[in-house]
Amino acid sequence: MSTGAITCKAAVAWGPGEPLVIEEVLVDPPKPMEIRIKVVCTSLCRSDVTQWESKGQPAIFPRIFGHEASGIVESIGEGVSEFEVGDHVLTLFTGECKTCKHCVSEKSNMCQALGLERKGVMHSDQMTRFSIKGKPVFHYCAVSSFSEYTVVHSGCAVKISKTAPMDRVCLLSCGVAAGLGAVWKVTNVFKGSKVVIFGLGTVGLSAALGAKLREASQIIGVDTNPQKFEKGKAFGITDFINPEDCSEPIFQVIKQMTDGGADFSFECVGETEVVSTALKSCSDGWGVTVTLGVPKTNPEISAHYGLLLSGRTLKGSLYGGWKPKSDLPLLVDKLLRKEITVDDLVTHDIPFDDINEAFRLMKEGKCLRCVIHMAK
Repeated sequence: MSTGAITCKAAVAWGPGEPLVIEEVLVDPPKPMEIRIKVVCTSLCRSDVTQWESKGQPAIFPRIFGHEASGIVESIGEGVSEFEVGDHVLTLFTGECKTCKHCVSEKSNMCQALGLERKGVMHSDQMTRFSIKGKPVFHYCAVSSFSEYTVVHSGCAVKISKTAPMDRVCLLSCGVAAGLGAVWKVTNVFKGSKVVIFGLGTVGLSAALGAKLREASQIIGVDTNPQKFEKGKAFGITDFINPEDCSEPIFQVIKQMTDGGADFSFECVGETEVVSTALKSCSDGWGVTVTLGVPKTNPEISAHYGLLLSGRTLKGSLYGGWKPKSDLPLLVDKLLRKEITVDDLVTHDIPFDDINEAFRLMKEGKCLRCVIHMAK
């Protein structure tokens, strides 16, 4: 059963784009079907930065961001049977209740009860578990891992092996899983296929790795940072395009390189304008485009109907199509067996007190994943 409220340190965002402040916060005990987690490591995802800047997004503050995290169960609420104190877990920004219409269907990973939470509160009672001097502090994705302790619904965490490296396995709770899943589950890239990936961040490079493991014959990376090509080679990138060096539209360049268009294209930038370019880069008849990036500003997608009429498919993907609690242990097992690797995606290991440095590096495009270590 749960204990009482505890006080700990958390990185609190007080306003859009303002530096995070390390504050003492009160963390409530877990309520029924919730667990309280001692966060061990958490990594900074681009979507944390996008929401923190609140460009085109609701400004919900004060708030504790963070959703890619590994930790240890500190206490459990009433009714929780699948976790015990001391279990190692990954947090899940979208949960799995296993009983709703979507959870029981093989066609979806969009839980109706524990889906993506956008209001800054808990799923169960629409309230927060954090406070400072009696005033509520809002959550992010019902996870809020930029805190030494956090409370999540038991459906928003998954038990993992205690042999998994906590400072690396945390990447599987969002970015890496999203990229791999887009290739393996959402599209099922096949041997010999031609693939183009827009944006070579963590998600894009993970998609490249997935395509490499599926033995795609050509994997084209598109990015404005030329340093990403050298980095991308290790993940399977065979060709690189810098849009700033092109004198003709990118999709035309790709069509020339792929004899009429790629079999699969993946938009991992977070700019809706790129979706149309990705769609144009696909082959007539069967080309599939998957959009994974979270838009920084304009959320509306625009594309000529003829692109679809000619047989192309545009698909969206949340968390790579994985059912988070059911499927994530499979990826953890692959990591432990060294069938997949995340080490090359971690460019910085940063102590919790320096979390603003991680935000700076992400904003300036100088990192892939910064892993934030909560303990000194």
